[in-house]
Amino acid sequence: MVYADGDTITQSTQALKSIQANPKLRPDGIIVEPAGGTGLPQVAKAAIEAGVAWGLVNHDAAYVSELRRSTKIPIFIVTSDHLETGRIQARQLAALIPEGGGVLYIIGPTESATVKDRKAGFEAVCPKNLRITVLRGKWTEESGYRSLANWLKLGGSSKLSIVAVTAQNDAMAMGARKALQEISNPQEREKWLSLPFMGADGLPKTGQVWVRAGSLRSTVITPPMAGQAVQLMANALRTGATVPDRTVTMLESFPPLAKLTKLQTVGSQQ
Repeated sequence: MVYADGDTITQSTQALKSIQANPKLRPDGIIVEPAGGTGLPQVAKAAIEAGVAWGLVNHDAAYVSELRRSTKIPIFIVTSDHLETGRIQARQLAALIPEGGGVLYIIGPTESATVKDRKAGFEAVCPKNLRITVLRGKWTEESGYRSLANWLKLGGSSKLSIVAVTAQNDAMAMGARKALQEISNPQEREKWLSLPFMGADGLPKTGQVWVRAGSLRSTVITPPMAGQAVQLMANALRTGATVPDRTVTMLESFPPLAKLTKLQTVGSQQ
């Protein structure tokens, strides 16, 4: 496994180095989650020409269908419906904040197709009585922390009445929460930390745990894609089985939307 630290050039260099290696050292397949918005089409072409299988995770790319028509080497996509992730988050907000108000919305790197789709889905369903302020992060907890901390330093909290904090993934939501935990005024800090914090991805050992612990109010469960992609590629390479060109994982609100609505109703009655 190699990590590109969110940099497209680094990622393409890493992949090309493997593809151009001595045939004895060359991998049978490469699975990549693109750091940028292109999906590395030239690298994918180089992989196929070298006889290396190619799998894209968490990204859609039109070139996959084109390359599949000219080769029997496995090339495929495993992704989730990021538009639906955004729609689910907007529905969660509607369930928790029916009265409306200001919402901080922390998004990932703007060049990412995942970010664009999740944001588009969110905006398509978001209730009109919610006023959205967009902050920018880089998927990491640290970036969520810095994004919220910088917003506080710029005096954003004095200009807007915020009723919820949501982020495009769980890590950034938790980072934002940590920034608010450092507010020196105890009354102000308690007020902020009482708001619903919402994320997405919902991994069993992170997002789901944080929801159960009360650090996050909700998340969107996205089944892990990398393991599924590895299984598809390994099976294709061992048996010659055909891999579907595009496999889409199923999403779900955690907790379910009906439970969020019930929780909000109970809370408003107390």
